[in-house]
Amino acid sequence: MAGKAFIERLELVSHLANVGDAKTLVIHPASTTHQQMSDADLAAAGIGPEMIRISVGLESIDDLVWDLDRALHASQATPAGAASPNGAAVTRAAAVGDAATRGATS
Repeated sequence: MAGKAFIERLELVSHLANVGDAKTLVIHPASTTHQQMSDADLAAAGIGPEMIRISVGLESIDDLVWDLDRALHASQATPAGAASPNGAAVTRAAAVGDAATRGATS
């Protein structure tokens, strides 16, 4: 499941279903809040295995962009715990630099 793989790679963002928190939170609805539903019911509700829910908190935007970008790249590249075939890694400095560039051109 792509959504769960993404969540497993986050470092800063907390994997919690919480309301009213100041931290950034993420959950995988298909395996948490909606786990009692059948696959057909999940599909009818538009909840796929790749869906995640993010509630953005008060952390630095640069830190959040770094964590989300790194986790997204890692979850798409290799299974959890496996080495990347090309050795590529998203660094915090590169992600923050990309975020600053996006902000400057927006």
